[in-house]
Amino acid sequence: MTSPDNSAEKCGLVAVIGAPNAGKSTLVNALVGQKVAITSAKAQTTRARLMGIALEGQVQIILADTPGIFAPKRRLDRAMVAAAWEGAEEADAILLVVDPIKQRRHELEPLLETLKDRAERKILVLNKVDACAKEPLLKLAQELGAAISFDEIYFVSALTGDGVPELKGHLAGLMPEGPWHYPEEQVSDASERLLACEVTREQLYRQLHEELPYDSAVRAESYTQRKDGSVEIRQQIVVTRDNQRAIVLGKRGTKIKAIGEAARKELADILGQKVHLFLHVKVEENWADAKDIYEEIGLDWVR
Repeated sequence: MTSPDNSAEKCGLVAVIGAPNAGKSTLVNALVGQKVAITSAKAQTTRARLMGIALEGQVQIILADTPGIFAPKRRLDRAMVAAAWEGAEEADAILLVVDPIKQRRHELEPLLETLKDRAERKILVLNKVDACAKEPLLKLAQELGAAISFDEIYFVSALTGDGVPELKGHLAGLMPEGPWHYPEEQVSDASERLLACEVTREQLYRQLHEELPYDSAVRAESYTQRKDGSVEIRQQIVVTRDNQRAIVLGKRGTKIKAIGEAARKELADILGQKVHLFLHVKVEENWADAKDIYEEIGLDWVR
């Protein structure tokens, strides 16, 4: 299905980049109008370059929700940063999302330097304005605007929705004429199998907080539609050490049960069908070097 008036169709790509934990995924979800990317207080939660698809009248805005750009150390880190920059290539606009409170200057400064000479339209989005005082916010906008020639600067709260409709309207105005790339009802290019893994991974971070390091993954084992209209999903939670396995399982399996229940409920809402979710934990010291993990989340395996 496409927009009602084919002659007026517009479609374009917007890359959403920034330092880790700036609120990029929350902003993409707000622009789309529903959840398409996982969010967490833990930095670097976005690993795959997921596309969110927002509609504004006759305009389809394809949002590349990129992993946060940071100094890469491991192979997985390098793959994530490569995906972020790849998401910005040939975009009709680049949104630089900045957390005005934490700022993460050590990661923001190199990013500004790289963006400076790029030809794409650049829009600065100062996020989390609901939690930031006005004076420092304006000072930061002035400072960053002096460093780079941004086409526009927006003050938004992706969490509360303040400023998001104005930003969305502006992005719609920048999109070029052309046919829609996706059906009207589609909100993401992520497969349901990948989305299910992302939802479980989000619950891992939410329920274990600082107990579980960033070195964990969720691997899809099977995704089967049952004849009764429900879906059976089997996933493997991969950690690097035995003590992490104990943390995920919890006393008498209570923690993994809670994680599975929360993920199952959310998936049932997203998919609109009954979900049977089965989780188990595997210790795999070098999982971050396994090619199948990269293929599953749509990243290139880089040396």
